[in-house]
Amino acid sequence: MADTSTLSMGVVDANRSASTARSGVPVIEFRGVWKSFGEREVMRGCTLAVTEGSTLVIMGESGSGKSVLIKLMNGLLLPDEGDVLLFGRSTREMSRRELMTARRRIGTLFQNYALFDSLTVFDNIAFPLREVSRLDEATIREKVEGLLSQLGLSDAAGLTPSELSGGMKKRVSLARALVTNPEVVLFDEPTTGLDPVMIEFVDRMLVDARNNYGITSVVISHDMASAFRLADRMAMLHDGAIRFEGTPDETRATDNPEVKAFVAQQTSRLEESDEQGEASAENAVLRWEDLPEPPHPPLVEVRELRKSFGDREVLKGVSFYILPNEITTIIGGSGSGKTVTMKHVLGLLQPTAGTVIAMGHEVSKLTRRELIQFRRRFGMLFQSAALFDSMSVRDNVAFPLIEQRGQDAPSKKEAYEQADHALEQLRIADIGTRNPSAISNGQRKRVGLARAIVTRPEIVIYDEPTTGLDPIMTAYVNDMIVEAQETFDVTAMIVSHDMASTFRVSDRIAMLYLGEIIAFGTPEDIRASTHPRVREFIFAGN
Repeated sequence: MADTSTLSMGVVDANRSASTARSGVPVIEFRGVWKSFGEREVMRGCTLAVTEGSTLVIMGESGSGKSVLIKLMNGLLLPDEGDVLLFGRSTREMSRRELMTARRRIGTLFQNYALFDSLTVFDNIAFPLREVSRLDEATIREKVEGLLSQLGLSDAAGLTPSELSGGMKKRVSLARALVTNPEVVLFDEPTTGLDPVMIEFVDRMLVDARNNYGITSVVISHDMASAFRLADRMAMLHDGAIRFEGTPDETRATDNPEVKAFVAQQTSRLEESDEQGEASAENAVLRWEDLPEPPHPPLVEVRELRKSFGDREVLKGVSFYILPNEITTIIGGSGSGKTVTMKHVLGLLQPTAGTVIAMGHEVSKLTRRELIQFRRRFGMLFQSAALFDSMSVRDNVAFPLIEQRGQDAPSKKEAYEQADHALEQLRIADIGTRNPSAISNGQRKRVGLARAIVTRPEIVIYDEPTTGLDPIMTAYVNDMIVEAQETFDVTAMIVSHDMASTFRVSDRIAMLYLGEIIAFGTPEDIRASTHPRVREFIFAGN
């Protein structure tokens, strides 16, 4: 893990010392802010102050308006009523040039990365320096390379965003937000999509930046363990206004019902039992013959799977199995090969070596026509939800049923009845007539989950199903995954970073590390593992 004590390498200006921090002077202030989009009121008299040198963590359920709050803070949106003050000036009173100048003092990390697909990782991070500073190219290179090293991205400098995992994209976005040496950094879910080890590292980096150099931070977060580690103060956004604000200790102790419900559903970390003992130095890698004997024939067998892209070997002999009517989770760090493994199970990639046998078929030997029929036996929820913005939510969920062909295909009326039932199960029937562009990221994830379930597949594959969801909705999605598996008699394969969710829903867990399986078994087997990498990943941050 990189040493965060070297943050002066391009992240912050050491001349802006910690002595200037925590002055109590608001650098961002909301005074009775209202903001609507059409008839939908998102901000309803919101009042809030962010003081210099502090870290304010803002909590709130999906759809509560947190992303709109961020855009008001950096001047991308202006309030309809009330004032947003940036460095003492109201954004409604600033000229366009003054607003641009204020924005340059604020770095923003958006939840959806906002990277340029046509630029390399290096050039994405260097972009704001080249656009707003007069630094020479040698200085820019020094700053960017320093950040790449700190975030473990040096080997990715020449790659484009399309070649990166979700976690790596998040780190690139974080580097770009910090590289201009901003006075204030706004983080919209900075740890979403990162594995526990990287979450701990990013948290430490933000804490060190604040303590050593006086950076002011606003963090929108669903990850309560991370929030409590980062925050000087915490605020609860509910129904368009700040309903609670206090220190972390006051947040834990409050009787505020919204805060209590939110904090009670913490899901990012696990508590390590005193009975775990010390980790051994063993670093065993599991091959097919090392796996425990399955109690009955597997529905999916992955045997010594290898995959290379050019000279880069991503999978190095991956072996595990999925039993019918069970939930099996593939867990591992960013870039460990989880998504590549999933794509082999679906027949979207051809292996370099090894085999995948799913539902009685060796996947790599299926013809193109056979693959089309084979994939219809899967329900898929990808990380981005992959919804059609031109369709309503209800149409999106009904789409895979309407597109079915053959004697067993439902009528259009039956398709919409099944879609309505799925929406009701996920408690999103009230947004059925809206388009995906008009709903929150959390709601989009639930719509994607409804669409994955609606076809009643034999296997449902979930790619990071809880990424970007608040703790309350995370717990609900976990329950829905279990309910779907039991109610519809399906088997589930989950790709996840979320350790607490993994242990709550899984029957079996396969842990990937650098393209190899280092642990496989029941949650109890994984908890009992003495493998140091397994324990580091599970208990990071405790």
